[in-house]
Amino acid sequence: MQIKRIRDWEVYTSLEISLRVCLFVVGTRMPPWIEKGCSEYSKRMPPELSVKTIEVPLGSRTKSRSPNKAVEIEGETILKLVGRKDFVIALDVKGKSMCTAKLADRISEWQMQGKNISFMIGGPDGLSDSCLSRADLRWSISDLTLPHPLVRVLLLEQIYRAWTINNNHPYHRK
Repeated sequence: MQIKRIRDWEVYTSLEISLRVCLFVVGTRMPPWIEKGCSEYSKRMPPELSVKTIEVPLGSRTKSRSPNKAVEIEGETILKLVGRKDFVIALDVKGKSMCTAKLADRISEWQMQGKNISFMIGGPDGLSDSCLSRADLRWSISDLTLPHPLVRVLLLEQIYRAWTINNNHPYHRK
């Protein structure tokens, strides 16, 4: 932690506590505009906020395999990858809503606690029951119905925005 003294006041200029965030997302081969959006926000992240995206293949949906079975397979794959001690957030339409300021507060808390955060984003049919059960928090990113690839970009932007709020960066304007 760097401390700068100004008139006998301690001002914390930056926290050197890192936070590892991992996005486990269902689906590969995203359209270029999704990849570009994700890349843009990922490269804006500061060194103390490490964000990684891991894509899980979409389970095959055929006449002999129901969408529920495909979602179950996707969920098993995600759960094998999630860290045992990670704080897990499932993006779920039935989850709680959270404003950006609250997300900024939570990110600050997790960072101070040294937690690693894993976000799970399902495919077109959502997340499996096992993923939802593993989640420490279920978050609805919007009341709108959104295409699952777009949620990646929105989530990365909100993580970046939350960081800017916590660091008094001018990106976020009230």
